[in-house]
Amino acid sequence: MRISPAQIDRLLRPARVQHPKRGLSATRPGTLLRHAVPTRSGPPDTTRPGSVEADTVAHCDDSTEGDYVNSLTFTELFSGWTENRAVWNKSADAVLVQIKALEGVVPYPMTDFHTDNGGEFLNWALHRHLTGRAVKLPWTRSRAYRKNDNAHCEQKNWTHVRQLFGHERFGHPELVALMNDLYAEEWSQFTNHFKPTFKLVKREKKGGKTKRVYEKEPQTPYQRLLASPDIPAATKAKLQVQHAGLDPFALKKSIEVKLKKFFTALGNLDREATKF
Repeated sequence: MRISPAQIDRLLRPARVQHPKRGLSATRPGTLLRHAVPTRSGPPDTTRPGSVEADTVAHCDDSTEGDYVNSLTFTELFSGWTENRAVWNKSADAVLVQIKALEGVVPYPMTDFHTDNGGEFLNWALHRHLTGRAVKLPWTRSRAYRKNDNAHCEQKNWTHVRQLFGHERFGHPELVALMNDLYAEEWSQFTNHFKPTFKLVKREKKGGKTKRVYEKEPQTPYQRLLASPDIPAATKAKLQVQHAGLDPFALKKSIEVKLKKFFTALGNLDREATKF
């Protein structure tokens, strides 16, 4: 009971080297709409808020067989504002429900939408939702086998999903509500208000090498939106009121409590499942 986390890591290092955990790709191509959704030409616009990338993360451990929980990652490129939601079995309907809900939650108007080629995105239900509005929303997709086309979202898949929940299999639909309770509340508030990141300013080529130049000071997504002239004053005032009522230390403590509750429930459900 007195062992430190660092000592645990040292003792487990040999086993982790022998049995590494890696996330499996569960993307199943959605071929019906490839002709209707163009690939993105050139780099995305990261100078103004509103460009969104979306992707899903499979919580399937070492096998994609059967049903399991997936996490939807919804990332805005200018600020890095990221929202996550859990869905059961990555069905097109479940993903669409969460996308509709997130559009009403995020503090910016979505101006364009970019996804990979998975069937949870390339389907007629999402196509009608994005293109059937008064002002048509530009929708693009990644090139096949080019994960870097969705690089901003792929990065958040690691920092906002894998580092939080790991690589275990979540094979019980009861876990979705527990994950979304954490994703939508403390995790969103902590990552968007208190986790600063450096943003790439430019690339300089010198000979055969490329030098990346980053901002001198990191900023949080909250700070970037406040500094943007494209965000309405009313939205900024709402964000400031929310920010004033947040305590990063209390949020971190609440995150740990909810994670403990989640993994306890996962263990109990796994044990119940092995009885039958």
